[in-house]
Amino acid sequence: MDNLNLVESFAEFKEFKNIDRVTMMTVLEDVFRSMLKKKYGTDEHIDIIVNPDKGDFEIWMNREIVYDGEVEDENTEIALSEAVKIQPDFEVGEDVSVELKFADFGRRNILSLRQNLVSRILELEKDHIYTKYKERIGEIITGEIYQVWKKEILVLDDEGNELILPKSEQIPSDFFKKGETVRAVVAKVDMRNSSPVIILSRTAPAFLERLFELEVPEVFDGLITIKNIVREPGERAKVVVESYDDRIDPVGACVGMKGARIHGIVRELRNENIDVINHTNNLNLLIQRALSPAKISSVEILENDKRANVYLKPDQVSLAIGRGGHNIKLASRLCGLELDVYREGAEDIEDVDLEEFADEIDGWIIDELKAIGCDTAKSVLELEVADLVSRTDLEQETVEEVMRILRSEFE
Repeated sequence: MDNLNLVESFAEFKEFKNIDRVTMMTVLEDVFRSMLKKKYGTDEHIDIIVNPDKGDFEIWMNREIVYDGEVEDENTEIALSEAVKIQPDFEVGEDVSVELKFADFGRRNILSLRQNLVSRILELEKDHIYTKYKERIGEIITGEIYQVWKKEILVLDDEGNELILPKSEQIPSDFFKKGETVRAVVAKVDMRNSSPVIILSRTAPAFLERLFELEVPEVFDGLITIKNIVREPGERAKVVVESYDDRIDPVGACVGMKGARIHGIVRELRNENIDVINHTNNLNLLIQRALSPAKISSVEILENDKRANVYLKPDQVSLAIGRGGHNIKLASRLCGLELDVYREGAEDIEDVDLEEFADEIDGWIIDELKAIGCDTAKSVLELEVADLVSRTDLEQETVEEVMRILRSEFE
């Protein structure tokens, strides 16, 4: 293998690994000098001429001409009788330059050279990937699912780099198969055992923010600003938006005509409910908007305490709490306050229709209870858990959870 063939043999590798030719040639020179120092003890008498444009290089050994019989180091000195064979007019004291061919290094040195070169290029590639993705934290990546494991998914980007989507960063209802494409945001980049590890996320608020930028041109252009995002992945999200242009309705622009823009985001997030809220510096008003779709009667923000009392009409309580309590949890996080919900005139309430708990209790469970004549909360609470289990198709755990929800309404 000659010098030119060596460069060409790594040209394909270089193209695949996104390493430019100049860097490639610099690595080649460093690796050769390392080998030359090992072979000759020094590389000071050797010139390596690299031509990045043509992609070739030359290695020349320079030796000083001395009188016959005075050669002490054949690597740096040459006898006059040998020098005149190269060029008849050579004289003692001059330098003789001889080009070293690749075959002169021997098979063992060539193999060692190749291993060192591959190792150096792999290191460069790892550094390139780490730097590239470190700068892309918070950006959306589209990749192909290469392998699905129990705790994580291996994703390949368009350059074949390996990315990790852990189970903890997936939406609970996510289900992927090998060969499918997936969108996620770059959440974290680490170095483990000298290799870059890129962690993706579909649950991070940044993922929802990037989706809004893709679907809503006004957000991408900066005409609408996303002030805050809180999420329960796969269940519900609240997004606070603000427009600095009075002519633009930020909520309407984000939702789109007949919900066209928001529907694309909802589908990507596996039908996650998204509430878009208009920003306000009025904390009282922000609490009312955050608890939407419930209509708030009044709000009492407690002094020197990070809490607020929210008063609602009886039929609005279940809406404020939301299915599984997600609505009030997200509203609390959004406002930075612990929100306590109170029913207006609770002391006068004798009973509550089961239909008012539709946001917290599944419809089919309510139907099961109605089928045995329980139409109100108190009619259910009057029965024993075992009695309800035997008279319906409900599990004991389900009945106990229903009882807890209904009981909390009267506490």
